[in-house]
Amino acid sequence: GGYVVNASSEEGRLAINGMSYSGRNGKNANSAIIVSVTPEDFPKEGPLGGIAFQRELEERAYRAGEGKIPMQRYGEFKKSVLSKTGTDAGQVIKDGPDESIREREEVISPQHKGESTWADLRNIMPKECNEALVEGMTTFGRQIKGFDREDVILSGMESRTSSPVKILRDEGLESAIRGIYPCGEGAGYAGGITSAAMDGLRVGEVLLKRLTNE
Repeated sequence: GGYVVNASSEEGRLAINGMSYSGRNGKNANSAIIVSVTPEDFPKEGPLGGIAFQRELEERAYRAGEGKIPMQRYGEFKKSVLSKTGTDAGQVIKDGPDESIREREEVISPQHKGESTWADLRNIMPKECNEALVEGMTTFGRQIKGFDREDVILSGMESRTSSPVKILRDEGLESAIRGIYPCGEGAGYAGGITSAAMDGLRVGEVLLKRLTNE
């Protein structure tokens, strides 16, 4: 019962995320498909090369949708084409489903928070990442029937699944700045909601023990 949300934080760059309300009664389910990258993929060397790569991807996503959330049906992404009926790149969709593309009852309607538009998503990520995404979708389709349907909607892009840098901490989970305890995804110690929560609990236990002893 989820929505895709425009979660951009920098001018001229676009990043998205997924969410559900507590009722989880939206029309769609959504998933983030993660493609692994290495420092060899980064446009710049050094400890901040990952951030440079992230910003480059977000700039491409912004251009693809002209500031709106760019989206494309999976079948079109896989074939690297844009449909001539119902998914024109210039068509803008406000919050909620687009009635004009319901040519078949089973066609999946977009569910976004923020304006969205049809676009060519293959211009956002490098070719190798696009190929890896298709390979992953095919694998998931074998495990979950319908996951790789032709009319599944891809939206781009969620570029902040995990931090491209890590704030170092010692054995007591404290950073070089005393009193600062880096934890979770933003500090580079998790790659998802559950692992971030576990790391937060771990840091919380260390803090509680330290405060109790003091």
